[in-house]
Amino acid sequence: MNDFAQGLLIPDWPAPERVRACVTTREGGVSEAPYASLNLGNHVGDSAEAVAQNRQRLTSHFGILPAWLSQVHGIKVVEADPARVLEADASWSTTPGIACTAMTADCLPALFCNRNGTQVAAAHAGWRGLANGVLEATVHSFAESPDQLLVWLGPAIGPRNFEVGAEVRETFLATHPQTAEAFVPGAAPDKFIADIYALARLRLAAVGVTAVYGGGLCTIEDERFFSYRRAARTGRFASVVWLEE
Repeated sequence: MNDFAQGLLIPDWPAPERVRACVTTREGGVSEAPYASLNLGNHVGDSAEAVAQNRQRLTSHFGILPAWLSQVHGIKVVEADPARVLEADASWSTTPGIACTAMTADCLPALFCNRNGTQVAAAHAGWRGLANGVLEATVHSFAESPDQLLVWLGPAIGPRNFEVGAEVRETFLATHPQTAEAFVPGAAPDKFIADIYALARLRLAAVGVTAVYGGGLCTIEDERFFSYRRAARTGRFASVVWLEE
């Protein structure tokens, strides 16, 4: 269990005291290669028993009830429910001890809270979800105005490594022309290198969220994290946020 604690990443953001958050890494679990060792995804081919043990380590260490989602690269936001695995890409909670989770391995995890510490949320944003508005949908799950929210962007594919086709760039520009600054030409004529963190900040700013933190880690370059682009057979880590009593 000490290995588990040592492997945790704690977000650096000015959240209210009762808002707690963490990001797991590859360290501190029981899964065998290529899922070694703290794989939390039960849909990637790993042993179900190993995933259950890994998830229990997270649950026991913090004394929380994680609400796991069946993520589909959409924009649906649900109330976090530890008793059911709901199909959605974001969840919110106002109940202490119930943890919103986003599982990723290159996609962008985003953690949310309001300034008075009464609600938290977590979103999973691949480029499709990001372009279709999963972050905005999560913002709208809060009763407060967007300027009363804080967002922390967790480990995702970094701006030197996220190569996309021209159609991805056009999808973003069609609704948010200002996102042009988040793309630079790639090596091939029809390829671009996208900055997923810049895209997220621009989209959040467009709906009035400007208190955005994090965004400095790359899952491809930092081998503490699982990365689907680095190795297609791999696990998933979790970005988790919850309220304390």
